[in-house]
Amino acid sequence: MEAQPVEELLAFLCPESHEDLRAQAVQGVLGLTGSVEGRQLLAGQPEVTAALLALMDDSCTAVACDACRALVNLAAEPAAAGALTAGMPTLLRHMLEPTDPLSALACAALANLTRTQPASQDFWQLLQREAGGLAPLVDALCASPTPPQTCLGPLLANLTQLPGARACLLHPARCLVRRLLPFTQDASSSSLCRGGVAGTLRNCCFDHGNHKWLLSDHVDILPFLLLPLAGPEEFTEEELEKLPLDLQYLPPEKQREPDPDTRKMLLEAILLLTATKPGRQLVRDRGAYVILRELHKWEPDPAVLLTCEKLIQVLIGDEPEPGMENLLEVEIPAEVEEQLQRLDREEEQCQQRTLDLQGPAGSLPGDSS
Repeated sequence: MEAQPVEELLAFLCPESHEDLRAQAVQGVLGLTGSVEGRQLLAGQPEVTAALLALMDDSCTAVACDACRALVNLAAEPAAAGALTAGMPTLLRHMLEPTDPLSALACAALANLTRTQPASQDFWQLLQREAGGLAPLVDALCASPTPPQTCLGPLLANLTQLPGARACLLHPARCLVRRLLPFTQDASSSSLCRGGVAGTLRNCCFDHGNHKWLLSDHVDILPFLLLPLAGPEEFTEEELEKLPLDLQYLPPEKQREPDPDTRKMLLEAILLLTATKPGRQLVRDRGAYVILRELHKWEPDPAVLLTCEKLIQVLIGDEPEPGMENLLEVEIPAEVEEQLQRLDREEEQCQQRTLDLQGPAGSLPGDSS
């Protein structure tokens, strides 16, 4: 479809048009958002995005839902971010109302939209103004069952790429991060939710100044990172004594986290916690090595296996030389830094392709057909 027919379609997306015409027009736009070419075409038509946002409050629930489904898909197109940013207050309002039929879809749209840092920053500023920070999102995630639960995990992961959002989640008085920990081992939640929470916790571990608090009894993050990585293996009494209570005498039907990306993020979070000498010592003392040893024997995914090997090497290797104890503050040679950045870019491109091939987060089977 060319731009001219899209402009003609736009005339039927207004609230004044007949309900049947609005429904057909929205379905036409939804079909367009099912392809990369269609999303790119619509990204150049910001008035279409504005019309879809307005139709989220349509008197016909079917029209409103189809409009929001189209926005979920359109939010996966970076070129559409500018027009969608203006609609963030509308999406937030629908998302935070658990009985709203658009709640889950609005959350999915925001999860797709905030994958870019500028959009994530814009949404974080809106959250601070309208909702006081991350508490309403954590409340919605922890209120079970809640429609937007699946995509709230990825949304939190996107937001905690920002230092301010991490500081909010890690504020000692509120301790919001503590409420997220059970999701790492909640088999009843979706893999998307568990993966989003794992990514959120990993992001929180980038701030080494909080490691001592995260590993302390106030939060006790380590068992929640290790338990999804543990299988049904039996250990000696000496090994069991070192493990946290939650990891001792696991049942023979114990299963590891099935999603490799989530396992990798959990390992990366532990790896970040070992960046300082006290963190390394505590992770060693709590028997993490035996869990990782058995995971290494079992792990089928090469990328996860490599991360596991890195973590094991940190735990069993010699301590760094004086002045280099904090691995997050070690100065990396310029040529090595350049190579690492290149690898990071390649990994991001691979992840982006995977997201596009799998479909936008939160889109439902048949949404864009």
